Amino acid sequence: MSQMVDNLPVLIGQNGPLNGHKWPVEDSITIGRDINCEIVIPDRQVSRFHARLTPETRGMLLEDLASKNGTFCNGTRIIEPIYIQDGDMIQIALIQHFVFLSSDSTMPVDFDQPEKILQTGLILDQRSRRVWINGVEVTPPLSVPQFRLLEILYKQQGKVVSRQDLILYIWGEEEALGVSEQALDALVRRLRDRLAGVNPDHQFIVTIRGHGLRLDNPNK
Repeated sequence: MSQMVDNLPVLIGQNGPLNGHKWPVEDSITIGRDINCEIVIPDRQVSRFHARLTPETRGMLLEDLASKNGTFCNGTRIIEPIYIQDGDMIQIALIQHFVFLSSDSTMPVDFDQPEKILQTGLILDQRSRRVWINGVEVTPPLSVPQFRLLEILYKQQGKVVSRQDLILYIWGEEEALGVSEQALDALVRRLRDRLAGVNPDHQFIVTIRGHGLRLDNPNK
């Protein structure tokens, strides 16, 4: 593996045995349990040759190598090879998470042990798509819709965000027309459940009937 160079895409280990390790992706990288892989995860849940990342002219290609326990991108198991985007979360089986950044030069200097996770209340890092409550990280990572819902409320914390603005931000203009109120309600319930798994004593997402939602973030 070549020495890390600015402007190369980078893969960063999170929430697993490789937490905090970084790999620049200059050439094809194989992830697996076999010692011949570029990224070795020594766990029986991981297949010998589990997944592969390949830089191509169109972008970064992620493929599962017929693994037993699956390769996931943003919480969804991949079947066919896909092109991943900046900030995507990659999960290998149930044991190791990675975040993909399109350039090492854009990685926050405090990514490994950000001081902000020591703060009280809810902390959201947009770059890494990580969330902490009173210093405890929400794991596994939130799904993309869950994170986007929390992200817009976090950006405007203390303010009420209308349901229509929430739907547009989460699903985008093209898909928003087909999104029902029930779909948003279900997403809100799932996110509340995820946050309650870390702190069941506080309701972070508050419904303001007839208006929308707001984030109630203590000490913010």
